[in-house]
Amino acid sequence: MDKANNSKLTGHVLVDLLIELGVKYVFTVPGESFLPVIDGFYDKKNKIKLIVCRHEAAATNMAESYGKITGQPGVCFVTRGPGASHASIGVHTAKQDSTPMVLFIGQVERKSKGKEAFQEVDYSKMFCPPFTKGVMELNSPKMIYKTVYDSFSLAKSGRMGPVIVSLPEDVLSENISIKKQNKIKIKFV
Repeated sequence: MDKANNSKLTGHVLVDLLIELGVKYVFTVPGESFLPVIDGFYDKKNKIKLIVCRHEAAATNMAESYGKITGQPGVCFVTRGPGASHASIGVHTAKQDSTPMVLFIGQVERKSKGKEAFQEVDYSKMFCPPFTKGVMELNSPKMIYKTVYDSFSLAKSGRMGPVIVSLPEDVLSENISIKKQNKIKIKFV
């Protein structure tokens, strides 16, 4: 954290929010599209366990199993394009079995969206309801708190199920000012 202006990278704030929400395990196949988040996990390795998998289908199946066993959202991170496609297997299982899950997927930079950038996928079309409960995109660092809270809330509400959160890589690298009023007070434990 930059002490002078009390700011952090959005990717690091995302990890802090997961910890605040009571997330203990995160399943992933690391990818370059969410490197600031991976750095954030490294910085908090004593507070949250990152389970590195060899295939995205395995990562989402593990997150789905965790959600099914605990009743809390299983959390998974995958990279864009092929990573998201492979992850869809576990997402489908979570939907069919009403398992709470939040799948964070790396996305191309905002300025490249809609231009068929390398491995770009429109997740709102790929994972549209009823395949999932909803698809969100973090379009601004200022929306990190609301996006993360809403994704967990949606995954747990009503008939539980999977929620997708798209993470444009340039947003994750931007700094965000940390304010006390931004803290999430609800834990899903």
